[in-house]
Amino acid sequence: MKQTTFYIVLNLRTCDGYESFGKFFIGNNRKFATGIFTQLKGKTNVNENSALQLDLMETINGLPVNIQMISCSLEELAENCKIITKETFKLFNLKET
Repeated sequence: MKQTTFYIVLNLRTCDGYESFGKFFIGNNRKFATGIFTQLKGKTNVNENSALQLDLMETINGLPVNIQMISCSLEELAENCKIITKETFKLFNLKET
């Protein structure tokens, strides 16, 4: 049985649809993953006009499942990358003993 993993995918709208251009692995804990995603800046009303989109994904038995998505501006994307990096750093380096 494969392990469940969580990640955030960065998507950019192109004339041919959305193109993924980045992916953050954020561990194996659903509570932690959703906790990070709720901190991110952006709007939950994603539509075909959204230029930048972030998807919270879960991989179950090797198959991707979209849990949640937001759209954001370029400025919000920069802030979101900082939040994801900071929280992931804490997860992997500041484990409670």
